[in-house]
Amino acid sequence: MTEEIPICSAKGCRAAAVWVLAWNNPKIHTPERRKTWLACEEHREHLSQFLGVRGFLKDVVLFEEWEAPEGS
Repeated sequence: MTEEIPICSAKGCRAAAVWVLAWNNPKIHTPERRKTWLACEEHREHLSQFLGVRGFLKDVVLFEEWEAPEGS
């Protein structure tokens, strides 16, 4: 069995994910809910800005340190 390598969420990117961007849309998610996007080094800032300008970004954590909250 091969272990899957997490891939960046940026459109068309196939690079390995290094970061987890935790976010939620307050119009449709409960406050504790966290959705996640994965990001490589190259796309972390772009994806963070995209979520940030909408007020969705909650946290940016190294992938290896990420622990998903219960109920996410």
